[in-house]
Amino acid sequence: MTAEISACRVAFSRVRSNSSIPTHAKLIPVPKSVRIPRQILDALLTDARTHAPNESCGLLSGRDSTIQNFHPTQNASPTPNANYEIAPQDLFRILREIRNQNLELAAIYHSHPTTENTPSPTDVARAYYPEAAYIIVSPQSQTPIRAFQIRANEFIEQPLEQIPEP
Repeated sequence: MTAEISACRVAFSRVRSNSSIPTHAKLIPVPKSVRIPRQILDALLTDARTHAPNESCGLLSGRDSTIQNFHPTQNASPTPNANYEIAPQDLFRILREIRNQNLELAAIYHSHPTTENTPSPTDVARAYYPEAAYIIVSPQSQTPIRAFQIRANEFIEQPLEQIPEP
């Protein structure tokens, strides 16, 4: 299973070596856990089951490591049973909505309909948003929803903390 978010790689302008502009980004700290309401956990599972055998995908927004909103998208990948891709127009529309609500991109989610929910090598290679959690949903798994921090081609699991509805 793979993760691709088209046209949305973290990109930095090429600058002359004698420029005072930094040539790399500073990674912000990622919270130790992801707080998520039961209603959104249920929505993630429903979305994954509805789209199987294809991968489901979308964004989650919130603030201070607490997820508040579920933003499902259509999987735009030409091979949706093995990959996911969020169409650029959907991605940009949702990111504008998140910004207009004074929220943050808290997580990017997708499903692994037939395999375990650990990041694949492609998921890791295409983790373009190191500040966001990556949530992988596998309805058949013993732990169907898991969150990961993916940075510098490595991943570590982040605990999911279920919280009461707002």
